[in-house]
Amino acid sequence: IVSNASCTTNCLAPLAKVINDRFGIVEGLMTTVHSITATQKTVDGPSSKDWRGGRAASFNIIPSSTGAAKAVGKVLPALNGKLTGMSFRVPTVDVSVVDLTVRLEKKATYDQIKAAIKEESEGKMKGILGFTEDDVVSTDFVGDSRSSIFDAKA
Repeated sequence: IVSNASCTTNCLAPLAKVINDRFGIVEGLMTTVHSITATQKTVDGPSSKDWRGGRAASFNIIPSSTGAAKAVGKVLPALNGKLTGMSFRVPTVDVSVVDLTVRLEKKATYDQIKAAIKEESEGKMKGILGFTEDDVVSTDFVGDSRSSIFDAKA
C-alpha cells in the first residue's frame, strides 16, 4: 500500500515534483483553501484540537494547520524540509485549492513554468496532473479523478 497522506498532499506533490525537477525549489509556502470535512462541527462546540476547530464549519472561514507540506517531504525526499503550509477551511462541500509559492534555484518565467506543467500533464503524469486555461470554478472539478489540476489563469 502506498499512501500520499491526504487529499492536499495528493494535490501538492505532483505540482511540487514538476517544479522541483525542472527548476529546483529552494523553499516554499503552500496554502490550501479546503472544503469542509466530516470532522468539523455543524454548530459551535468544543474541539479537542483547538478553539477554532470547534466553530461551525458552514458559517466560517477557519484557519487551521496542515501536515501536507511536511508529508510531501516524505513522498519526495528532495523536498524534505523545504516546504511549509497552512490551511483555511471554507464552507464548500467539495473541491479544495492549493496555492504554492516557491523560491526557485533556476530563473524561470511564469510561461516557462506553465509550459513545464502542461508538458508533464500530457506526458508521464497524465491522469494525475491536469492543466487548464479555461475560466473554471471549484464545482467544475467535482468528480475529476486527477490529483491536481493546474489552473493557468488563477
